[in-house]
Amino acid sequence: MLEVKQLQVGYGASEVVHRVSLQVGAGEAVALMGRNGMGKTTLLKAIVGMLPAKHGEVLLAGRSLTGLPSHQRVRSGMAFVPQGRMIFPQLTVEENLLVAMDRNAPRTRLVPDYVHAAFPVLAEMRHRKGGNLSGGQQQMLAIARALVTNPRLLILDEPTEGIQPSIIKDMARILNALRRERGFALLVSEQVLSFALDLADRFVVIDRGRLVHEESRATLDPAKVSAFLTV
Repeated sequence: MLEVKQLQVGYGASEVVHRVSLQVGAGEAVALMGRNGMGKTTLLKAIVGMLPAKHGEVLLAGRSLTGLPSHQRVRSGMAFVPQGRMIFPQLTVEENLLVAMDRNAPRTRLVPDYVHAAFPVLAEMRHRKGGNLSGGQQQMLAIARALVTNPRLLILDEPTEGIQPSIIKDMARILNALRRERGFALLVSEQVLSFALDLADRFVVIDRGRLVHEESRATLDPAKVSAFLTV
């Protein structure tokens, strides 16, 4: 579903991601693991078009998205949940969801039933302002906002940051159920190995902007991956 070829990304003269190549198969879940400052967010932002790549190519379902702005990548089937959630605090829950839907959709837009079924708390709080939700509820809202675009590939950046353990478990359960039902592929950057273990089919480790380790769930050595995550 996703193919990243030799992606090189940086800020000004500083290079952060060094010729990274990565694949995510149709319906597959891949965890991008690494400590803070290793290039996870920079890589994801380049994949979704929020940062320009200095070199390389990004393809979705065989179609090159290289050079396209982020809104065109979303229309091609890519959705992104950024680090820190970035919901609109002054909009209601329902408005946060509606604003993400295609502006060319019919004027009588409705939040899809599967979103409310997956996140019943959002249906209950649909008239509450996003800024009045708890951190975990805001993260659920950010995920739901991405899902209303009906993506073929869902990308999440550090979704467990600042979230209590019980909500993290709920998040993994909901994402697993949605991936089975909707058939989308998943790419998630993460430092919490337990959450990644609940989700991923394959694990990729990034260190100082380079991919240094890769394992499937079947052969995973958690201790080896954990060693990359410790300072």
